[in-house]
Amino acid sequence: MQPTNKHPLGNIVKSNTHTDYVCQIYNPGERAGGQAPTPQEYALGTFVSIAIGNAEAGSSANRAEIIGIVYDTVLMNPDYGRLGPRLSPRSELEIVAPDYIEETATLVGLFAIGWRDEQKQFHQGIPTLAAPINGRVYGLSSDDVRLFHSSGADGQPRLGYASWLMAQSNPLIQPLLLTILDRLGTLFPDSTRQLAVMRTTIAWKTVVQPAG
Repeated sequence: MQPTNKHPLGNIVKSNTHTDYVCQIYNPGERAGGQAPTPQEYALGTFVSIAIGNAEAGSSANRAEIIGIVYDTVLMNPDYGRLGPRLSPRSELEIVAPDYIEETATLVGLFAIGWRDEQKQFHQGIPTLAAPINGRVYGLSSDDVRLFHSSGADGQPRLGYASWLMAQSNPLIQPLLLTILDRLGTLFPDSTRQLAVMRTTIAWKTVVQPAG
């Protein structure tokens, strides 16, 4: 199930380009309620919003947001490659040295594919504004995902960002698009035939075209 935006997933910690961001997912105890986000909340193809503008207000009211999508995950573990002996087992380190556990991190890559303006209207395309360092990242609700893809009176979903994603030199893009189309199939049941045609085309390219 697509996550809602009641709880933030993490913070922006860096960018690779104007449209490629890295979000550090919260560890246990770093967000309200104490629980860390579950892997399902930041899975491949998850739509998110990134707070810009009045990011410190803690509310989405009267605040522009970048709309992004999770395209990659990287796990950071400082223990990897350490050959020396451990003086204490991990269960004891959680008590005597809790900061040691917090050195691990989960990072997710986000592509910016649109934005929501201060009037809460969605737009697809490259945002002109950049996300700030420590900007909060929220999961986008199913209703907002549907609104982001709505194209008007015909009721057909719009994927104006698909061609831009396919132009990226990343082998995960085609599986990402397949995941998006599967998601939209549940949100736009009247457009399953059109989405199925797109899915078949992308799936065919995934088979016949070498990765990268």
